[in-house]
Amino acid sequence: MKFIFLFLGKTRRKYLETAISDYAARLGHFVEVDIIVLRERYSRNASDSEIKKAGSNLLLNRSGRKSFKVALDVSGRQFDSPKLAQVLQGWRDRGLQDVYFLIGGHLGLDHNAVQAADVVWSLSKLTFTHEMARMIVLEQLYRACTITAGLKYHK
Repeated sequence: MKFIFLFLGKTRRKYLETAISDYAARLGHFVEVDIIVLRERYSRNASDSEIKKAGSNLLLNRSGRKSFKVALDVSGRQFDSPKLAQVLQGWRDRGLQDVYFLIGGHLGLDHNAVQAADVVWSLSKLTFTHEMARMIVLEQLYRACTITAGLKYHK
């Protein structure tokens, strides 16, 4: 199975970029990992809804119509770590090849991206920056993989 992470824009905080790279490498022991950084393009005069729509369209176009998509959104389902491990195992059992993780920009995803997703995942009721969400997603997926593998990372 391959996890493809679509990020809008570079991660600007060096400490988060370091953590993202670390967890991507760790996760790479269990699944193939690909991080694709897409360049956001919108007019300086664009409204928040126009910015969200442009970013979401970019993510959807890059992931493709028929791909399996996981959208990160506050409206999504929350999982504890053991349940997330079960979800990942279910994807593996279904024979999913590529799983695209759609993480919006600083304004999040618009409703079209959320509706197009096969799974909508909420990390928490708390609000995180989109850059923090990137790191948290990678860490939680790594944690879920260690649970499935019976390793002691998750305590």
